[in-house]
Amino acid sequence: MPQTIHASAEATQQWTSEPPVKWDGDAQALGRELRRVLQGDVGFDNGSRALYATDASNYRQVPIGVVCPANVTDVEETLRICRRFGAPVLGRGGGTSLAGQCCNIAVVIDMSRHFNQILSIDPQRRVARVRPGTVLDNLRDAAEEDHLTFGPDPATHNHCTLGGMIGNNSCGVHSVLAGRTVDNVESLEVITYDGFRLTVGKTSEDELEAIIRSGGRRGDIYRGLKALRDKYAELIRQRYPDIPRRVSGYNLDQLLPEKGFHVARALVGTEGTCVTVLEAELRLIHSPPKRALALIGFDDAYHAADYVMEVMEHGPVGLEGLDRRLVEDNRKKGMNTRDLQMFPEGGGWLLVEFGAETREEARQQAAGMIRELEGKEHVTGSKLFSDSAEETRIWEIRESGLGATARVPTEPDTWPGWEDSAVAPEHLGDYLREMRALLNRYEYDGAFYGHFGQGCLHTRITFDLKTRAGIEKYRRFVGEAADLVLRYDGSYSGEHGDGQSRAELLPKMYGPELCEAFREFKSIWDPDNRMNPGKVVAPYPITSNLRLGADFRPAHPTTHFQFPDDEYSFSRASLRCVGVGKCRREDGGTMCPSYMVTRDEKHSTRGRAHLLFEMLQGDVISDGWRDEAVKESLDLCLACKGCKGDCPINVDLATYKAEFLSHYYAGRLRPVTAYSMGLIYWWARLASIAPRFVNSLMDTPVISSILKRLGGIAAEREIPAFAVTSFRERFRQRKPRNVQGQTVILWPDTFNNFFHPETAEAAVEVLEAGGFHVKLPDSMLCCGRPLYDFGMLHLAKRQLRQIMDALRTEIEAGTCIVGLEPSCVATFRDELGNLFPVTKLPTSSNDKRLVQRVRPSACGQV
Repeated sequence: MPQTIHASAEATQQWTSEPPVKWDGDAQALGRELRRVLQGDVGFDNGSRALYATDASNYRQVPIGVVCPANVTDVEETLRICRRFGAPVLGRGGGTSLAGQCCNIAVVIDMSRHFNQILSIDPQRRVARVRPGTVLDNLRDAAEEDHLTFGPDPATHNHCTLGGMIGNNSCGVHSVLAGRTVDNVESLEVITYDGFRLTVGKTSEDELEAIIRSGGRRGDIYRGLKALRDKYAELIRQRYPDIPRRVSGYNLDQLLPEKGFHVARALVGTEGTCVTVLEAELRLIHSPPKRALALIGFDDAYHAADYVMEVMEHGPVGLEGLDRRLVEDNRKKGMNTRDLQMFPEGGGWLLVEFGAETREEARQQAAGMIRELEGKEHVTGSKLFSDSAEETRIWEIRESGLGATARVPTEPDTWPGWEDSAVAPEHLGDYLREMRALLNRYEYDGAFYGHFGQGCLHTRITFDLKTRAGIEKYRRFVGEAADLVLRYDGSYSGEHGDGQSRAELLPKMYGPELCEAFREFKSIWDPDNRMNPGKVVAPYPITSNLRLGADFRPAHPTTHFQFPDDEYSFSRASLRCVGVGKCRREDGGTMCPSYMVTRDEKHSTRGRAHLLFEMLQGDVISDGWRDEAVKESLDLCLACKGCKGDCPINVDLATYKAEFLSHYYAGRLRPVTAYSMGLIYWWARLASIAPRFVNSLMDTPVISSILKRLGGIAAEREIPAFAVTSFRERFRQRKPRNVQGQTVILWPDTFNNFFHPETAEAAVEVLEAGGFHVKLPDSMLCCGRPLYDFGMLHLAKRQLRQIMDALRTEIEAGTCIVGLEPSCVATFRDELGNLFPVTKLPTSSNDKRLVQRVRPSACGQV
């Protein structure tokens, strides 16, 4: 193996800079000018700036403002106006970067909301033209109509953008088949900070000379690139690691004659530090229509990695690996628990996918590999999946890696920072062993998983990023981890890019001469250093701009909810979101309906969580519980709790919203809908005295129109009629059955009791047919579910106390409560324990036991 390249301390110090660009211009004047000219969205208010202050990394930098361009003209005008004000710019896609390249003190140009069109797909040439904000899966779905696909597919494929992939040089599961993004870009239309537009791609020597002779800005750029290539060609050939996943540094190798002087590919992976992409022409490849997935178990992940080269000889289209820690993290978080049962025995696994024209052909390839591995040392078992639904679920376990290993119950928090190293796949097993030894020496831990077929390791590590000693220890570890990678002639980044978390280390990997080449390359495109400054080239130091840091002192407000799963701290709850962005997908799942409609970051689960985090910091969002930006973001939250189940970190925005609104409206009048819908239980009880009269009033057009406005009901909808006889009254009049059978309490929720009693009656019939003796609570009770949506938490807590008092005997006896309305059952299972956590109850042991029993006792949902 090559010897480690060690840059001098002086060279490394010269390489980093803080701050790389000072900007103290008039942000509000800049924002006004942009709003006057652009068709797209412009946000220079504190709420918009707070939304984009971080990505999925450890870093936080509050931007100058945010622009969501509608078209090419908007991008051009944004750069023109920013240039006049001297403001740096940062192009951004899905904002899921893990190395800090998507946050900066700059004008953020978010391409994802509007600038996201598929311009064309040419199945004959096998190319597609797209705007940078296009979501990867949208292109893949469209290309599949011609049995084509864009090969690189990171785990965020259903919400990452192609512009972001070009910026990071992303890869993914199927890079063993298709290579990195850099290998799949044919040409780019780009614009420089000084406003020059050009299309770049592969360039023959004759074309290169002709462009240089033509002069102008284009000629100057190509003249500089040719001189750069000629000056550094031999160093590039010598020092660029020859491995599948070399992503760190600029792709200067693409300027070599043997690579065709491919300027577009040289710009891939520059992380927005050189140009802004306006359009990309991408290579498409044949997509094998049928797949087969084999799951191979090994003693541990190290031995799984040892078999990578043998497995690769069978020609898989995807080869991933994961270890026991990842599986256990899934179990501890209750994620994919049913699907984990499909795993063969072992402590490490390889997921091997084959593709072919028929399923049988793909299965034969997989079966042949399995036969060859059977009985070999350290192989513990295998399973070949024939059901596409099962295959999808297994892939979801692998794709859950980041989310599954973050915020694991009873475990220390894990963070990125050294999550993306890569070595030659034939050395991966030994590298993993040495990496684990290094982690153990630093008393760190983290799951191992990733793209084993190309030698790329992903892991989140238990760094302490909140204390000075912990940050210093993290910095020492990163230095040693870098040396370890270089001993294997590897790359610090195999997919996620350098950004800020690894760029400081580039002189170690490439030496000072090639780092000077990186400087020169950037200067050719961006001589004023206004494109995403401080990332990749002349970077901020690794431990600056930390989202947490030694000075992290968030507010710890007193709250109604106690947040027992977050160490009884709303502040810690606000840290749950790690920016993976699953809530930004455009369809599928339950999260997040408001984002699917608006495509606006502030209406995503991630955006709302970031605003609440910023609210507790108090420097940008400074009005605390009364902040209008936070309120506006939460207004479209449906409180459906889709995020709590669908988000891999279980961010619970419905609870956060209820908590926020309770403080926002403290001492204030709420909207009329809060009193009309939030208090629906009491209005329904009142209406049940004379339901026919109330129904007749609601049928009157004028009164109906008024009631709809008061209740926030669309004019096109009909107001549901009250039942003439409530369910409780009907139940009281019937003869009980199965009095000797097991007793269950049927929960008469407000809507089934007062509006749809026939549903509850049917439930009684079902339960009695099953031999149960059905009872109702002796007194009229309500769980208060609608109260949470309007932050009426004092009243909600009173309702729950009434329930525990009224049902004390039944609860202590373990009587099962059966609910028909899912949200009511969820209140018992969720809100009850959050408002009255057992370890926090300042009451008798009997009351604590009551909460313990009532939560699991809400056991049925018909």
